[in-house]
Amino acid sequence: MSSTAQIGVTGLAVMGRNLARNFARNGYTVALHNRTTAKTRALVEEFGDEGDFVATESAEDFVAALERPRRLVVMVKAGDPTDAVIAEFAPLLEPGDMIIDGGNAHFADTRRRERDLRDQGIHFVGTGVSGGEEGALNGPSIMPGGSKESYASLGPMLEKISAKAKDGAPCVTHIGPDGAGHFVKMVHNGIEYADMQLIAEAYQLLRDVAGYSPAEIADIFRTWNTGRLDSYLIEITAEVLSHTDAATDKPFVDVVLDQAEQKGTGRWTVQIALDLGVPVSGIAEAVFARSVSGHAALREASRHLAGPTASTLGKDEAAAFADQVEQALYASKIVAYTQGFHQIAAGSEQYDWNINLGEVAAIWRGGCIIRAAFLDRISSAYEAQPQLPSLLADKSFAKEIAAAQDDWRTVIATAVTQGVPTPAFAATLAYYDSLRAERLPAALTQGQRDYFGAHTYHRSDREGTFHTLWGGDKTETES
Repeated sequence: MSSTAQIGVTGLAVMGRNLARNFARNGYTVALHNRTTAKTRALVEEFGDEGDFVATESAEDFVAALERPRRLVVMVKAGDPTDAVIAEFAPLLEPGDMIIDGGNAHFADTRRRERDLRDQGIHFVGTGVSGGEEGALNGPSIMPGGSKESYASLGPMLEKISAKAKDGAPCVTHIGPDGAGHFVKMVHNGIEYADMQLIAEAYQLLRDVAGYSPAEIADIFRTWNTGRLDSYLIEITAEVLSHTDAATDKPFVDVVLDQAEQKGTGRWTVQIALDLGVPVSGIAEAVFARSVSGHAALREASRHLAGPTASTLGKDEAAAFADQVEQALYASKIVAYTQGFHQIAAGSEQYDWNINLGEVAAIWRGGCIIRAAFLDRISSAYEAQPQLPSLLADKSFAKEIAAAQDDWRTVIATAVTQGVPTPAFAATLAYYDSLRAERLPAALTQGQRDYFGAHTYHRSDREGTFHTLWGGDKTETES
């Protein structure tokens, strides 16, 4: 078999198939491989007119079809299946070739794989791909890690197939070494969890407190999507809320079981944030909200619990409340993104990745699930101040939150008095208030820790480490 394909894709489920078609549509000859050859044949039969494909049946034929340096894209399930594919193909490759993992791998696995393959002279490129099946076909946001050498060869191809921002810039950049790409994709998904939960809480407030119907809330979201909340998630929320179930003629949202599922990247985000000591409370509450929704028996057993007497607002009050919810949603979204970027910065420092936060924000402007108009401003904020400690330290965002905070607080207070759960709204506000507080009750916590465990403490008025003899005369000693 002649080596004519510039890139190959193994694993032809929906994402792999669409990514292969995307490469072909952009003028690349694409080698195809799948564990079952029926999927390979089906792709060529159905979409062969979209570009040049080379169908292969064996791993050896697949590798032989690729020109050097070989670029082999793996689109299989994360974990053991990915390791199995690597074990199958790595012995067939030569130094300088590259394996590109486009799945949702855990970044620690990516670091291990990159290290092991580096010893064989093979480049392993852990690559986050966001945008779902539509993005894979028409242009995703792409987050590749790995060596600079691999990006020099692979980057131009990824730039061609990626989504393009409104200014025409490709939504892809070299994130950093080894697991950096998959780490950033993980945090992207964590922010996605928070964004979706915040939108869901806004919907619940507009329905249960303001008394709007799903169709009316869809119109509100469409209006919001013309302003500063302009984003893919707000856009599709309006579509979902306006949809009517054909079988029952009820609002679609009323016939869907209220138990949200998850694939794990949100949990990873929170777990790794705990390891790094980074507060991502808004993201964490979004993950826990999905968990609560899934515990049907627990919820059923708790329906008898007392709550406040709820009431809905009048027409004029409802319209004013909707404006307040918009303010709360925007402020909470800023905090959720702030937490995500803080986690990326912490991971970059921990693993010496040197990630450019401005470039990350820039490549999220198109293709990905959390694409939003205000990412332009986030990118500009980090480009202007690469060492910006927090998005909340940016004057523009700080000014907007200052203008929104009264309504933000009113919305959460209303939710509490009406018994509407808004865990992500409340957590993001608590985070905001924690950062701006002159002092936190952590001083008391340290006193308690020193009392029961002699864990020591630091003083605010002089250097040193101290312990109080709580069981004795309560004199202070310096360690």
